[in-house]
Amino acid sequence: MEPLALLPEALLLGGALAALLAGSFLPRERQWVARLVAAAALLASSVASAVALAGPARTVFEGTYAVDTATGAARLVVALATLLVLGLGVDELAGDRQESEAYCLLLLSALGAVVVAGADDLLVLAVGFLLASIPLYALVGLARTPAAAEAALKTYLLGALFGITMLLGVTVLYGATGTTSYALLGERLPGAPDAAVALGAVAVVGGLMFKAGGVPGHFWVPDAAQGAGVAAAAFATTVPKVGALVAVLRLVDVLAPVAGVRLLVGLLAAAGMVLGNLAALGQTDPRRLLGWSTVAQVGYLLVPVAVVGRSDLAVPSLLLYLAAYAVTNLAAFAVVAALPARRDLAAYRGLAGARPGLAAALLVALLGLLGTPPTAVFAGKLTTATAAWDGGEPWLAVVVVVTTLLSLGYHLRWFVPAYRAGEPPERADRGAFVPRPRAAAAAAVAAVASVALGVAAGLAWAVADGPLVR
Repeated sequence: MEPLALLPEALLLGGALAALLAGSFLPRERQWVARLVAAAALLASSVASAVALAGPARTVFEGTYAVDTATGAARLVVALATLLVLGLGVDELAGDRQESEAYCLLLLSALGAVVVAGADDLLVLAVGFLLASIPLYALVGLARTPAAAEAALKTYLLGALFGITMLLGVTVLYGATGTTSYALLGERLPGAPDAAVALGAVAVVGGLMFKAGGVPGHFWVPDAAQGAGVAAAAFATTVPKVGALVAVLRLVDVLAPVAGVRLLVGLLAAAGMVLGNLAALGQTDPRRLLGWSTVAQVGYLLVPVAVVGRSDLAVPSLLLYLAAYAVTNLAAFAVVAALPARRDLAAYRGLAGARPGLAAALLVALLGLLGTPPTAVFAGKLTTATAAWDGGEPWLAVVVVVTTLLSLGYHLRWFVPAYRAGEPPERADRGAFVPRPRAAAAAAVAAVASVALGVAAGLAWAVADGPLVR
């Protein structure tokens, strides 16, 4: 028992409870106190996570929870990404009658994502899955619009289906091996019935695809991105997948003796890259476009997972890409949050002339999601493709390159109108675009972070380069 080993998680939980209590006793005009409490908890968790990264890799609580580089990186990315979500959502949430509840739900779902990432036992994984999912359903429906209600219902139904699928897999694996511990699973899998182990592995990995927003658990993502409030959409398409993809990485590392597990993950990665990019090509709503884009990004993120154990590049490339994706995707959503009334790509026409700073943030975000240097996602895509090649799966590297070229189409459809020259004065005037100030500031911060992480990718790689423990 090492309670201090879970200090970052404890700070998130304490912050969620404090924000809820503060909101319960404060009048609506002073709900900003709950926002400060939530931000302080996220900052404290970030600092504690960064300090813990320098510590030794080990398991705690009788081997049920891993405290290693992967968990440390997930803690840090989740806390900082949630802090950015608070920043881009201030204009939207301030004064709302459920403002403090929103902060509480954000922190609880972030805590669930961290627990999923650090789980070294199937039962802890199941608890983390529920903790990350239930607040997410409420967040998606918080906007109280018909579109938000539909998105929340779809998210809930799919979450229930994939949650049951994952629990079925946990049960089958326990029945086949007699343990839920990852360390013991690795030892007992070779002697367990092949069919039962394969069924359990497919069910657990498939269930986690809901949290990651990847194929085949992706159907809720475009609807949530389009129908939920901008802050909830930004959070739902970013933070849960950080925990889920680290969890899939650990599972595939453990389940490597099961025939076909790596191929399954490789096929899910390819399906996500192809389907997400093809579907995004036809979108005109920027939020729905980002929703399909995130499905494609999960495909790219699964590439190094398919070669974990075969390539030393797999773990650091995934962690670097997760950090890069988080800041870049949030930069795009922050621009959307700054201009919430513009629900069509054509409505961004003239943005560069009227608001060059905001247009620059949009350009960085879209070029980043595309994978253009010097943004951080470029480093992530490059290293994941290299890991696939190094791990003996060159076809995945080819899919990464081909689908990246395919994605150029929908990214161009967004930022070309924004930078179109010769706009009439009424569209290039600053009064044509009046952004929400704090969301615009969050967009600038996220865009700068995306470029800075890309420039400092070598340093980030050194921090992320550590083994998985069991």
